[in-house]
Amino acid sequence: MSSSLPARAAGKRAFVTGAAGGLGAASARMLARHGAKVFLTDIDAASVAAVAAEINRENGATVAWSAMQDVRDEASWERTLADAVKAMGGLSVLVNNAGIGSLGGVERIELKEWHRVMGVNVDSVMLGCKHAMPYLRDAQPASIVNISSLAAFKIDPDYTAYNTSKAAVASLTKSVAMDCTRQKIDVRCNSIHPAFIRTGIVKPFFDKLGEEEATKKLIRGIPMHRLGEPDDVAYAVLYLASDESRYVTAAELVIDGGARAV
Repeated sequence: MSSSLPARAAGKRAFVTGAAGGLGAASARMLARHGAKVFLTDIDAASVAAVAAEINRENGATVAWSAMQDVRDEASWERTLADAVKAMGGLSVLVNNAGIGSLGGVERIELKEWHRVMGVNVDSVMLGCKHAMPYLRDAQPASIVNISSLAAFKIDPDYTAYNTSKAAVASLTKSVAMDCTRQKIDVRCNSIHPAFIRTGIVKPFFDKLGEEEATKKLIRGIPMHRLGEPDDVAYAVLYLASDESRYVTAAELVIDGGARAV
């Protein structure tokens, strides 16, 4: 960790899914820069290993580990969480970031595609919360951060499965948060809802229209007139993972340049 940065996540041990790039990689880097140990997973084993190695080089020490994980598979969750706890010496933060997009209105989407989206975007969050909870309970105060989307609230009928999955993540987050309060355990659960962020999710638009034209279309409904950057979300993950947010649970943190307000 750079000596110029405050150790906002010192002592935290974070498990981050979908960390081979985009928001997952940015969140893992941010947490490590602020003193956390991080365990990164992704279906792309080589790419996530490269991100972990980069984090270790930046920090000058082994603070990051990685593993291949299919977040739809329950056995993979059990095995990978156990490996993470062994590597880091515990688990106090879970960042459920893995997710995929999908196009298609309700009459066009195939059931197979619906199941694929729900498996990655919703089932994985439930499985993560379920199997991480015993470790988080042992590491109180602990935090779960679920990456949802502005699409949970602002609906585009061409993204039927994606909209539905992200709304489900928002609701699941609240259910988990209230279950923790009912148990009187200090494990918080919150969701983050970004608008378009400059990650791989916008690359198809750039490839099709060119970056300048695609950006104009993507920011039409954003009052701040720009795309978000990965660190705009990573800083929110840092806040919710840290003890700065000890009184925050069941919250929806919207990072959208004002888009939800219009």
